[in-house]
Amino acid sequence: MTALTLSTAAAAGLRADAIVVGVAKGAEGPVVAPGAEAVDQAYDGRLAAILQTLGASGAEGEVTKLPAPSGFKAPVVVAVGLGAEPEKDEAFTAEALRRAAGSAARALTGSKKAAFALPITDAADAGVIGEGALLGAYSFDTYKENGKNGRNAKNGKAPLAEVALLGGKPRDKAYKAAVERAVAVTEELNRARDLINTPPNDLNPAAFAALAQTAAKEHGIKVQVLDEKALAKGGYGGILGVGAGSASAPCLVKLSYTHSKASKHLAFVGKGITYDSGGISLKPAGHNETMKCDMSGAAAVFAAVVAAARLGLEVNVTGWLALAENMPSGSATRPGDVLRMYSGKTVEVLNTDAEGRLVLADALWAASEENPDAIVDVATLTGAMMLALGSRTFGIMANDDAFRTAVHEAAEEVGEDSWPMPLPEHLRKGMDSPTADIANMGERMGGGLVAGLFLREFVGEGITWAHLDIAGPAFNEQGPFGYTPKGGTGSAVRTLVRLAELAAAGDLG
Repeated sequence: MTALTLSTAAAAGLRADAIVVGVAKGAEGPVVAPGAEAVDQAYDGRLAAILQTLGASGAEGEVTKLPAPSGFKAPVVVAVGLGAEPEKDEAFTAEALRRAAGSAARALTGSKKAAFALPITDAADAGVIGEGALLGAYSFDTYKENGKNGRNAKNGKAPLAEVALLGGKPRDKAYKAAVERAVAVTEELNRARDLINTPPNDLNPAAFAALAQTAAKEHGIKVQVLDEKALAKGGYGGILGVGAGSASAPCLVKLSYTHSKASKHLAFVGKGITYDSGGISLKPAGHNETMKCDMSGAAAVFAAVVAAARLGLEVNVTGWLALAENMPSGSATRPGDVLRMYSGKTVEVLNTDAEGRLVLADALWAASEENPDAIVDVATLTGAMMLALGSRTFGIMANDDAFRTAVHEAAEEVGEDSWPMPLPEHLRKGMDSPTADIANMGERMGGGLVAGLFLREFVGEGITWAHLDIAGPAFNEQGPFGYTPKGGTGSAVRTLVRLAELAAAGDLG
């Protein structure tokens, strides 16, 4: 993991491989951002002009490298675009700083140390810049030659080793707390990314559960694993039905973080399909290759609970990881089968590829039995949500409009693109079954909303609930951007952590 420090050193005298400065897109060309005054002065006030000559515009994510001025101990200056210059008396947004720091960190792969001279006006700025840099420096090289020692076999370069935030205040409690938070959240988010990127032959339900047990022990979190035998005894027909076709048995993992001063209890429920073939309703060619990411919801929940423990938040957080592998075989659940769920309801399975809602249904009912103040589930649930919102935005559904708004605001605050979605009552009728209490499929149009309506059926009466469909942003199949790598992204981790922080502060309603 990249180290993060606060520094009061002058840019010229700091021994580093590079000095990172910000540049904004102004009306007449690039504009040097605050924090880089000393660097600009060393170029005789011509840094913006030099960058423009080199073709830089200040556009978001743009990276331009140039030789450092005479007298600097660092040999290179890295100018990173912050996007449009803010209006007068306004500052750069937290997300602009976060993305710029991430872009710079990615560009400095192979470097030992970089000094970031980006705009810092308060401790919050230091936190988001540190967060962006640590997320941007992420690399998953475990399965590449020499990957175990942190080096990428393709280019022989390790991730940026250390980030020093210039303009920080190492002795200031607020700055120290902001950096400590950034480290805790990003380390756990990157742990989620590692899980998502791990191939399914190495991450089956049992392996995931074992990793959760190890982390729980390290951070004082209580853990309970319901194995296949316990699931059968308890009547968890949804999880068992999805995992019936696999040689790897399903399980339900419960992680419990408690604080002696907590007055609120949040439950997070994650879909953990460690590989999704579609089951008997086999996915078509071209749709299987990335299905190791179908446990992204469980990874996000796992990471968020551990982060809450590391931060010592004054809130009780319970994480439920519904883990199964969805495979076709002679023992697999068939279209037309009826499952008796943990809640007692029966579900007619019309499509075995609509399996995420089945494992979540059991976990939601288990979470409801503890009567938490709110439940939030996270899942790569439907392709329909990707059609609606694209690949970078997750949908939010809820049984309470005010809570849906609160979740949306929390997501936007931490830089995760999201959008509130409805739960139209008329779509519920499409899941009526002549055989069972409900079918796991309904109308094709609005499929993401139909899935949300299905899940709502398994939330205990009177419990506030929200559903995050992260099918789009959970796995980035395109090129990296900002602090987002190719592959697993850790989507929703920061939103869940923020919800826990708000609950701890009594600000979640």
